[in-house]
Amino acid sequence: MRTHVMELKVGDRLKEDTFNRVGLHILPKGTVIQTEQIALLIRQSIDYVDIEPHDGSETEPAENVSFSQKLQENFDRTIQGYQAIFLEALTTGKFNQSMVDEKLLPTLEALDKRKNVSSLLYMLSHDDVNIYNHSLQVGLLSYYIASWLGYSKEECHEISKAGYLHDIGKSRVRQSIKNRGNDLQGEELEEMKKHTNYGYDIIRESMKDDEGIALAALQHHEKEDGTGYPLGIGKKEIHPYSQIVAVANTYVKMTTSTRQDTQGSLLNVLRKVYELGFNKLNESAVQALTNNLLPSFIGKRAQLSNGEIATIVYNNPTDIFRPLVKVDDFFRDLSRERNIEIEEILL
Repeated sequence: MRTHVMELKVGDRLKEDTFNRVGLHILPKGTVIQTEQIALLIRQSIDYVDIEPHDGSETEPAENVSFSQKLQENFDRTIQGYQAIFLEALTTGKFNQSMVDEKLLPTLEALDKRKNVSSLLYMLSHDDVNIYNHSLQVGLLSYYIASWLGYSKEECHEISKAGYLHDIGKSRVRQSIKNRGNDLQGEELEEMKKHTNYGYDIIRESMKDDEGIALAALQHHEKEDGTGYPLGIGKKEIHPYSQIVAVANTYVKMTTSTRQDTQGSLLNVLRKVYELGFNKLNESAVQALTNNLLPSFIGKRAQLSNGEIATIVYNNPTDIFRPLVKVDDFFRDLSRERNIEIEEILL
């Protein structure tokens, strides 16, 4: 069934090998289409592909369903594991190091089998966010950022553990302020800030040979311009693990706020994180996040500031947050039409 790339849906399967205009092989027969494949086809200026006929059912292929189910099961088990680790830290001031690997590594291994942005976005799409699944989401995103930056598999696992445990110090913060978010002031805010020091102490007590993981707990609120806490250190003093976890933590926290605010936009969140990469957050980690998440918006519908509903077609490499979009039967290049911008991604 010959289909225009703009009409492709996630889960479609290629019927034939796909080649670009100069004969280079782009995607093999049998490829299950995800947002990354749609973006690739658009970048290669491929207009039509052949996909296997639909049988009238809108259900996801069984292979993807089983993968999603397994991923969800691993996700739930890892959250339960973090709750146990958190409780042990609360009652004893330390935790069993082996439990971290036992609970986290199966989820990382499941993601390793399909290391794509769709899997990541699936894991970041949960609306019921608390300290436990927030920590897991930061751990998973830290893993992805590390892999995009070229760290080895072993280092990616260590950085993921750093993200998973970055807020473990909150186990020592009073329950009455632990989950209250951004409305803390005065003495309560100062107590909450101590979770970084608490986390460092707990991890050093529990994982004596993992200084990088402990430093991520201590430094994930530091800023490269020296305006962060608890030490107010600058770019050169912040550990690389901490730099990655800080970016992941910022993005996950902002997307949580966006889901609670129906007027928010995930693209706006990414833009805000990108801007923080100039003097607050590590530039390389921010660019890795931006360059790998932006293509996931290609093919998505978006609300424009002029009231139009558009489909994102292509990301302009020189103006990455002002893409080429399609409105009905015509295109708008938002890098040229500066008076129009994307207000919201319609997921």
